[in-house]
Amino acid sequence: MSVIAEYGHIMVIAACVFGFFMAWGVGANDVANAMGTSVGSKALTLKQAIVIAILFEFAGAYLAGGAVTATIRKGIIDPALMAGSPELLVYGMMAALLAAGIWLLVATYFGWPVSTTHSIVGAIVGFAAVGISADAVNWGKVAKIVASWVVSPVTAGFISFFLFRSVQKLILDTDEPFKNAKKYVPYYIFLVGFIVSMVTFTKGLKHIGLHLSWTQSALISVAVGIGIMLIGMQLQKKIKINETEDKEYHFASVEKVFGVLMMFTACAMAFAHGSNDVANAVGPVAAIVGVVEAGGELAQKSAMPAWVLLLGGVGIVAGLVTYGHKVIATVGNNITELTPSRGFAATLAAATTVVVASGTGLPISTTHTLVGAVLGVGLARGLAALNLRVVGTIFVSWIVTLPAGAILAIMFFFMFKGMFG
Repeated sequence: MSVIAEYGHIMVIAACVFGFFMAWGVGANDVANAMGTSVGSKALTLKQAIVIAILFEFAGAYLAGGAVTATIRKGIIDPALMAGSPELLVYGMMAALLAAGIWLLVATYFGWPVSTTHSIVGAIVGFAAVGISADAVNWGKVAKIVASWVVSPVTAGFISFFLFRSVQKLILDTDEPFKNAKKYVPYYIFLVGFIVSMVTFTKGLKHIGLHLSWTQSALISVAVGIGIMLIGMQLQKKIKINETEDKEYHFASVEKVFGVLMMFTACAMAFAHGSNDVANAVGPVAAIVGVVEAGGELAQKSAMPAWVLLLGGVGIVAGLVTYGHKVIATVGNNITELTPSRGFAATLAAATTVVVASGTGLPISTTHTLVGAVLGVGLARGLAALNLRVVGTIFVSWIVTLPAGAILAIMFFFMFKGMFG
């Protein structure tokens, strides 16, 4: 307790610095998953993608980031076991943030799209199991999180496979693909607006004091969906069929209609990503602030300070602007060849999976979800459409992430223990 009384303010400042660094890593590495498909399919330029990501990542992190943060903060380890020495939790959470941030910096440098959720969960489990005791880890919760890492890419792949099949059946494989694109794309736009707003209202806005019933949420979401659909229809009117381009590529004009849709799915994915992945950076910060403010008392439940979510949102945006282009350029181009119609199916499937998981408080990996969705779209066109060498490299980087986070966190944990203890 005396350690916290003496060094509490230094610990909070360090936690904010490390949390910002971790959020920077989330922005630099993980936002590529939200924007890679839009840039890769040439529906958006890199600049446009970055502007959209800045607005919607921040909104998702700040407005809907509360539910998952609770899981990262107090679901993985049992704080009760550290009641006698709360400073161990503070050292551990600082170590976890620093470890995960460094690993993300390394991965981004090499252009590997790794999981920020893997990084932070691996780091927290590492310091708790070695630095405190194996019993301190809630292994049931960890097993649930690990299971979600398998379930999320499979679910997203499944959804994107059938979404793209529906596009093929209703639009691409018909006699008049351009006419049918204009007819059916507004319904897809409605779906995007409805799904994202539905989960935001039902799960995400409680911590800003907005409590809506399921029926109220559904009605507002239908209205939001219709509003977004009408905007999309206005934008579509400007697109005319281009005979010259269609001679070179049969679906050139059709893909332009899907380009409009990609703008909406890019916004949805950025919002979904911000709401789910801000937890990786701010969950441990909130835990440290809670312990220090309570003078070393380990409360089972502590409120998420709004300024902590703000710190996470700003960190994500900073990482995206300074270093995000590196992974964005590779995710969109290297797994499979993307067009706006394929990118739409992948992005909407991933956004749906992430937003639902975010609402239920399961910290899934956005990276796994999006790669699963892109694989699903690729498989809808046959196995030959996938670059299996790149897919293999991504899988290996995923496997390395957990032990890398854990080993670094153990080292930093004992370093902090030596410094303050």
